[in-house]
Amino acid sequence: MRTALTDLVGVRHPVVQTGMGWVAGPRLVSATARAGALGILASATMTAEQLRTAVREVKSRTDEPFGVNLRADAGDARERVRIIVDEGVKVASFALAPSKDLIAELKDSGVVVIPSIGARRHAEKVAAWGADAVIVQGGEGGGHTGDVATTVLLPQVADAVDIPVIAAGGFHDGRGLVAALAYGAAGIAMGTRFLLTSDSTVPDAVKACYLAAGVKDVTVTTAVDGLPHRMLRTEMVAALENAGRIRALAQAVRRAAGFRRISKIGWSRMVRDGLAMKHGKDLSWSQVLLAANTPMLLKASMVDGRTDLGVMASGQVAGLIEDLPSCAELVERVMEEAYTALGAVSGAMSPSGD
Repeated sequence: MRTALTDLVGVRHPVVQTGMGWVAGPRLVSATARAGALGILASATMTAEQLRTAVREVKSRTDEPFGVNLRADAGDARERVRIIVDEGVKVASFALAPSKDLIAELKDSGVVVIPSIGARRHAEKVAAWGADAVIVQGGEGGGHTGDVATTVLLPQVADAVDIPVIAAGGFHDGRGLVAALAYGAAGIAMGTRFLLTSDSTVPDAVKACYLAAGVKDVTVTTAVDGLPHRMLRTEMVAALENAGRIRALAQAVRRAAGFRRISKIGWSRMVRDGLAMKHGKDLSWSQVLLAANTPMLLKASMVDGRTDLGVMASGQVAGLIEDLPSCAELVERVMEEAYTALGAVSGAMSPSGD
Protein backbone atom coordinates (compact mmCIF):
# COMPACT_ATOMS: atom_id res chain seq x y z
CA MET A 1 0.00 0.00 0.00
CA ARG A 2 1.69 3.16 -1.19
CA THR A 3 1.05 6.42 0.68
CA ALA A 4 2.93 9.66 1.32
CA LEU A 5 4.42 7.99 4.42
CA THR A 6 5.80 4.96 2.59
CA ASP A 7 7.26 7.22 -0.09
CA LEU A 8 8.84 9.50 2.54
CA VAL A 9 10.60 6.89 4.65
CA GLY A 10 10.91 3.96 2.26
CA VAL A 11 8.88 1.31 4.10
CA ARG A 12 6.47 -1.14 2.44
CA HIS A 13 3.47 -0.54 4.70
CA PRO A 14 2.05 2.70 6.21
CA VAL A 15 2.45 1.49 9.78
CA VAL A 16 4.71 2.91 12.52
CA GLN A 17 5.81 1.30 15.79
CA THR A 18 6.20 4.12 18.31
CA GLY A 19 9.28 4.81 20.43
CA MET A 20 8.17 3.49 23.82
CA GLY A 21 10.69 3.87 26.65
CA TRP A 22 12.13 0.54 27.91
CA VAL A 23 10.04 -1.26 25.25
CA ALA A 24 11.19 -0.13 21.80
CA GLY A 25 14.66 -1.66 21.83
CA PRO A 26 16.69 -3.25 19.03
CA ARG A 27 14.77 -6.54 18.98
CA LEU A 28 11.32 -4.98 18.57
CA VAL A 29 12.51 -2.28 16.16
CA SER A 30 14.38 -4.67 13.89
CA ALA A 31 11.44 -7.11 13.85
CA THR A 32 9.11 -4.25 12.91
CA ALA A 33 11.46 -3.08 10.17
CA ARG A 34 11.78 -6.58 8.71
CA ALA A 35 7.97 -6.76 8.65
CA GLY A 36 7.92 -3.74 6.35
CA ALA A 37 6.78 -1.12 8.87
CA LEU A 38 8.72 1.73 10.47
CA GLY A 39 10.24 0.79 13.82
CA ILE A 40 11.40 3.57 16.12
CA LEU A 41 14.02 3.13 18.85
CA ALA A 42 13.27 4.84 22.17
CA SER A 43 16.46 6.64 23.20
CA ALA A 44 15.29 8.68 26.20
CA THR A 45 16.01 5.73 28.50
CA MET A 46 19.47 5.17 26.99
CA THR A 47 22.77 6.92 27.41
CA ALA A 48 24.29 8.31 24.23
CA GLU A 49 26.70 5.38 24.00
CA GLN A 50 23.89 2.89 24.58
CA LEU A 51 22.00 4.58 21.76
CA ARG A 52 24.91 4.13 19.36
CA THR A 53 25.17 0.46 20.35
CA ALA A 54 21.42 -0.04 19.90
CA VAL A 55 21.44 1.59 16.47
CA ARG A 56 24.28 -0.64 15.35
CA GLU A 57 22.46 -3.71 16.66
CA VAL A 58 19.36 -2.85 14.64
CA LYS A 59 21.53 -2.32 11.54
CA SER A 60 23.14 -5.72 12.09
CA ARG A 61 19.70 -7.34 12.07
CA THR A 62 18.10 -5.56 9.10
CA ASP A 63 18.84 -3.31 6.14
CA GLU A 64 15.34 -1.80 6.28
CA PRO A 65 14.74 1.84 7.33
CA PHE A 66 14.09 2.64 11.00
CA GLY A 67 14.03 5.66 13.27
CA VAL A 68 15.16 6.98 16.65
CA ASN A 69 12.97 8.90 19.07
CA LEU A 70 14.68 11.79 20.88
CA ARG A 71 13.93 14.21 23.68
CA ALA A 72 14.39 17.63 22.14
CA ASP A 73 15.04 19.13 25.58
CA ALA A 74 17.76 16.64 26.55
CA GLY A 75 21.07 18.22 27.49
CA ASP A 76 22.92 15.97 25.04
CA ALA A 77 20.34 16.24 22.23
CA ARG A 78 22.91 17.41 19.69
CA GLU A 79 25.25 14.54 20.54
CA ARG A 80 22.39 12.15 19.88
CA VAL A 81 21.60 13.92 16.61
CA ARG A 82 25.22 13.42 15.59
CA ILE A 83 24.92 9.69 16.35
CA ILE A 84 21.82 9.48 14.15
CA VAL A 85 23.60 11.25 11.32
CA ASP A 86 26.86 9.31 11.68
CA GLU A 87 25.09 5.95 11.78
CA GLY A 88 22.83 6.70 8.81
CA VAL A 89 19.50 6.44 10.64
CA LYS A 90 16.61 7.28 8.32
CA VAL A 91 14.17 8.99 10.71
CA ALA A 92 14.35 11.18 13.82
CA SER A 93 11.12 11.43 15.80
CA PHE A 94 10.45 13.64 18.80
CA ALA A 95 8.04 13.44 21.73
CA LEU A 96 8.41 17.20 22.23
CA ALA A 97 8.65 19.67 19.38
CA PRO A 98 12.28 20.13 18.30
CA SER A 99 13.67 23.60 17.67
CA LYS A 100 13.81 25.08 14.20
CA ASP A 101 17.61 24.83 14.26
CA LEU A 102 17.55 21.16 15.27
CA ILE A 103 15.12 20.33 12.46
CA ALA A 104 17.35 22.14 9.97
CA GLU A 105 20.47 20.34 11.20
CA LEU A 106 18.83 16.94 10.73
CA LYS A 107 17.30 17.75 7.35
CA ASP A 108 20.61 19.12 6.06
CA SER A 109 22.06 15.68 6.80
CA GLY A 110 19.27 13.86 4.98
CA VAL A 111 17.37 12.69 8.07
CA VAL A 112 13.57 12.66 7.93
CA VAL A 113 12.12 14.62 10.89
CA ILE A 114 8.79 13.49 12.37
CA PRO A 115 7.69 15.18 15.63
CA SER A 116 4.72 13.94 17.66
CA ILE A 117 2.07 16.56 18.40
CA GLY A 118 -1.19 16.77 20.28
CA ALA A 119 -2.73 19.96 18.93
CA ARG A 120 -3.32 21.62 15.57
CA ARG A 121 -1.23 24.68 16.45
CA HIS A 122 1.75 22.48 17.28
CA ALA A 123 1.47 20.74 13.92
CA GLU A 124 1.33 24.08 12.14
CA LYS A 125 4.40 25.29 14.02
CA VAL A 126 6.66 22.32 13.28
CA ALA A 127 5.45 22.20 9.67
CA ALA A 128 6.47 25.84 9.26
CA TRP A 129 9.86 24.97 10.73
CA GLY A 130 10.43 22.26 8.12
CA ALA A 131 9.27 19.01 9.73
CA ASP A 132 8.73 16.32 7.08
CA ALA A 133 5.67 14.74 8.73
CA VAL A 134 3.87 14.68 12.08
CA ILE A 135 2.50 11.95 14.32
CA VAL A 136 -0.86 13.11 15.68
CA GLN A 137 -1.79 11.43 18.96
CA GLY A 138 -5.33 11.71 20.26
CA GLY A 139 -6.53 11.13 23.79
CA GLU A 140 -6.91 7.37 23.32
CA GLY A 141 -3.14 6.90 23.20
CA GLY A 142 -0.90 5.65 25.98
CA GLY A 143 1.49 7.76 28.04
CA HIS A 144 1.11 11.52 28.19
CA THR A 145 -1.96 12.50 26.25
CA GLY A 146 -4.48 15.25 25.72
CA ASP A 147 -8.24 15.06 26.02
CA VAL A 148 -9.14 15.48 22.33
CA ALA A 149 -10.11 12.22 20.61
CA THR A 150 -8.15 11.10 17.57
CA THR A 151 -11.29 11.22 15.44
CA VAL A 152 -11.54 14.96 16.16
CA LEU A 153 -7.85 15.89 16.21
CA LEU A 154 -6.76 13.93 13.13
CA PRO A 155 -8.96 15.57 10.46
CA GLN A 156 -8.31 18.96 12.02
CA VAL A 157 -4.54 18.55 11.62
CA ALA A 158 -4.81 16.90 8.19
CA ASP A 159 -6.70 19.94 6.94
CA ALA A 160 -4.22 22.37 8.49
CA VAL A 161 -0.85 21.15 7.16
CA ASP A 162 0.44 19.98 3.79
CA ILE A 163 2.90 17.38 5.10
CA PRO A 164 2.09 13.70 5.76
CA VAL A 165 0.09 13.11 8.93
CA ILE A 166 0.42 9.84 10.84
CA ALA A 167 -2.48 8.96 13.14
CA ALA A 168 -1.85 7.62 16.66
CA GLY A 169 -4.13 6.83 19.57
CA GLY A 170 -6.68 4.03 19.39
CA PHE A 171 -5.25 1.98 16.50
CA HIS A 172 -4.63 -1.75 16.53
CA ASP A 173 -5.97 -3.25 13.28
CA GLY A 174 -6.55 -2.77 9.56
CA ARG A 175 -9.99 -1.22 9.99
CA GLY A 176 -8.32 1.58 11.94
CA LEU A 177 -5.77 2.07 9.17
CA VAL A 178 -8.53 2.50 6.58
CA ALA A 179 -10.40 4.90 8.88
CA ALA A 180 -7.23 6.97 9.35
CA LEU A 181 -6.64 7.10 5.60
CA ALA A 182 -10.23 8.28 5.12
CA TYR A 183 -9.60 11.09 7.59
CA GLY A 184 -6.60 12.22 5.54
CA ALA A 185 -3.73 10.43 7.28
CA ALA A 186 -0.86 8.78 5.41
CA GLY A 187 -0.58 5.92 7.92
CA ILE A 188 -1.01 4.90 11.54
CA ALA A 189 1.31 4.63 14.54
CA MET A 190 0.74 1.99 17.22
CA GLY A 191 2.38 1.58 20.61
CA THR A 192 0.37 -0.79 22.80
CA ARG A 193 -0.30 -3.15 19.88
CA PHE A 194 3.44 -3.55 19.19
CA LEU A 195 4.20 -3.84 22.91
CA LEU A 196 1.88 -6.84 22.89
CA THR A 197 3.80 -8.93 20.37
CA SER A 198 6.07 -11.92 20.80
CA ASP A 199 9.00 -9.76 19.64
CA SER A 200 8.54 -7.34 22.52
CA THR A 201 10.95 -7.85 25.43
CA VAL A 202 8.35 -6.83 28.02
CA PRO A 203 8.08 -9.63 30.65
CA ASP A 204 5.33 -12.19 30.10
CA ALA A 205 3.67 -11.38 33.44
CA VAL A 206 3.33 -7.75 32.39
CA LYS A 207 1.92 -8.70 28.99
CA ALA A 208 -0.61 -10.87 30.80
CA CYS A 209 -1.81 -7.81 32.74
CA TYR A 210 -2.40 -5.95 29.49
CA LEU A 211 -4.21 -8.90 27.89
CA ALA A 212 -6.46 -9.26 30.93
CA ALA A 213 -7.42 -5.59 30.92
CA GLY A 214 -10.76 -4.37 29.65
CA VAL A 215 -11.35 -0.94 28.18
CA LYS A 216 -12.45 0.40 31.58
CA ASP A 217 -9.24 -0.89 33.17
CA VAL A 218 -7.25 1.80 31.33
CA THR A 219 -7.34 5.11 33.18
CA VAL A 220 -5.95 8.63 32.98
CA THR A 221 -4.18 9.93 36.09
CA THR A 222 -2.08 12.95 37.03
CA ALA A 223 -0.74 11.26 40.17
CA VAL A 224 2.48 10.05 38.54
CA ASP A 225 4.04 13.34 37.51
CA GLY A 226 1.27 15.93 37.48
CA LEU A 227 0.51 15.56 33.78
CA PRO A 228 -2.30 13.45 32.28
CA HIS A 229 -0.89 9.94 31.81
CA ARG A 230 -2.91 7.03 30.44
CA MET A 231 -2.06 3.67 32.01
CA LEU A 232 -3.47 0.44 33.35
CA ARG A 233 -5.46 0.86 36.55
CA THR A 234 -3.41 -0.99 39.20
CA GLU A 235 -2.91 -0.98 42.97
CA MET A 236 0.26 1.03 42.36
CA VAL A 237 -1.68 3.75 40.54
CA ALA A 238 -4.30 3.77 43.29
CA ALA A 239 -1.55 4.11 45.91
CA LEU A 240 -0.07 7.10 44.08
CA GLU A 241 -3.50 8.72 43.82
CA ASN A 242 -4.36 8.13 47.47
CA ALA A 243 -1.01 8.96 49.07
CA GLY A 244 -0.87 12.11 51.21
CA ARG A 245 1.69 14.80 50.41
CA ILE A 246 4.27 13.67 52.98
CA ARG A 247 4.02 10.00 52.04
CA ALA A 248 4.05 10.82 48.33
CA LEU A 249 7.15 12.95 48.77
CA ALA A 250 8.95 10.18 50.66
CA GLN A 251 8.08 7.67 47.95
CA ALA A 252 9.21 10.09 45.27
CA VAL A 253 12.57 10.67 46.96
CA ARG A 254 13.13 6.91 47.26
CA ARG A 255 12.33 6.29 43.59
CA ALA A 256 14.38 9.27 42.51
CA ALA A 257 17.36 7.84 44.36
CA GLY A 258 16.91 4.54 42.55
CA PHE A 259 16.68 6.22 39.16
CA ARG A 260 19.77 8.28 39.98
CA ARG A 261 21.79 5.11 40.61
CA ILE A 262 20.73 3.62 37.27
CA SER A 263 20.84 6.72 35.09
CA LYS A 264 23.92 8.33 36.68
CA ILE A 265 22.02 11.64 36.57
CA GLY A 266 22.87 13.95 39.45
CA TRP A 267 20.32 15.32 41.87
CA SER A 268 20.70 18.85 40.50
CA ARG A 269 19.91 17.66 36.96
CA MET A 270 16.88 15.70 38.16
CA VAL A 271 15.51 18.69 40.04
CA ARG A 272 16.09 20.94 37.02
CA ASP A 273 14.20 18.49 34.81
CA GLY A 274 11.37 18.38 37.31
CA LEU A 275 11.25 22.16 37.64
CA ALA A 276 11.11 22.46 33.86
CA MET A 277 7.95 20.33 33.90
CA LYS A 278 6.62 22.27 36.91
CA HIS A 279 6.86 25.60 35.10
CA GLY A 280 3.37 26.88 34.52
CA LYS A 281 1.77 23.84 36.17
CA ASP A 282 0.39 23.24 39.66
CA LEU A 283 2.69 20.37 40.65
CA SER A 284 3.55 19.31 44.18
CA TRP A 285 7.20 18.75 45.07
CA SER A 286 6.63 14.99 45.05
CA GLN A 287 5.33 15.32 41.49
CA VAL A 288 8.38 17.41 40.57
CA LEU A 289 10.62 14.53 41.65
CA LEU A 290 8.39 11.99 39.94
CA ALA A 291 8.47 14.07 36.77
CA ALA A 292 12.23 13.64 36.75
CA ASN A 293 12.16 9.90 37.33
CA THR A 294 8.93 8.63 35.76
CA PRO A 295 11.16 6.39 33.60
CA MET A 296 12.04 4.50 36.80
CA LEU A 297 8.40 3.67 37.43
CA LEU A 298 8.08 2.43 33.84
CA LYS A 299 11.31 0.41 34.06
CA ALA A 300 10.06 -1.41 37.16
CA SER A 301 7.26 -2.92 35.08
CA MET A 302 8.54 -2.97 31.51
CA VAL A 303 12.01 -4.34 32.32
CA ASP A 304 11.90 -5.85 35.80
CA GLY A 305 8.37 -7.21 35.64
CA ARG A 306 7.46 -5.62 38.99
CA THR A 307 3.89 -4.55 38.36
CA ASP A 308 3.56 -3.93 42.10
CA LEU A 309 6.29 -1.27 42.00
CA GLY A 310 5.87 0.26 38.55
CA VAL A 311 3.31 1.73 36.20
CA MET A 312 2.18 0.47 32.80
CA ALA A 313 1.50 3.12 30.17
CA SER A 314 -1.30 1.95 27.92
CA GLY A 315 -3.58 3.04 25.12
CA GLN A 316 -7.28 2.31 25.44
CA VAL A 317 -6.91 -0.37 22.76
CA ALA A 318 -5.36 -2.66 25.37
CA GLY A 319 -8.94 -3.61 26.19
CA LEU A 320 -9.39 -4.93 22.64
CA ILE A 321 -6.14 -6.90 22.26
CA GLU A 322 -6.22 -10.62 22.98
CA ASP A 323 -3.07 -12.17 21.50
CA LEU A 324 0.70 -11.86 21.05
CA PRO A 325 1.55 -12.24 17.36
CA SER A 326 5.02 -11.62 15.99
CA CYS A 327 5.58 -8.25 14.36
CA ALA A 328 5.55 -9.93 10.96
CA GLU A 329 2.22 -11.62 11.71
CA LEU A 330 0.78 -8.39 13.10
CA VAL A 331 1.71 -6.21 10.13
CA GLU A 332 0.53 -8.84 7.64
CA ARG A 333 -2.78 -9.12 9.50
CA VAL A 334 -3.25 -5.35 9.62
CA MET A 335 -2.70 -5.04 5.88
CA GLU A 336 -5.03 -7.97 5.06
CA GLU A 337 -7.73 -6.44 7.27
CA ALA A 338 -7.20 -3.08 5.61
CA TYR A 339 -7.71 -4.46 2.11
CA THR A 340 -10.79 -6.38 3.29
CA ALA A 341 -12.20 -3.19 4.83
CA LEU A 342 -11.48 -1.22 1.67
CA GLY A 343 -13.28 -3.86 -0.37
CA ALA A 344 -16.28 -3.78 1.95
CA VAL A 345 -16.50 0.01 1.74
CA SER A 346 -16.14 -0.08 -2.03
CA GLY A 347 -18.87 -2.68 -2.30
CA ALA A 348 -21.19 -0.72 -0.04
CA MET A 349 -20.77 2.33 -2.27
CA SER A 350 -21.47 0.52 -5.54
CA PRO A 351 -24.67 1.58 -7.36
CA SER A 352 -27.63 -0.67 -6.65
CA GLY A 353 -27.63 -3.74 -8.86
CA ASP A 354 -23.90 -3.64 -9.71
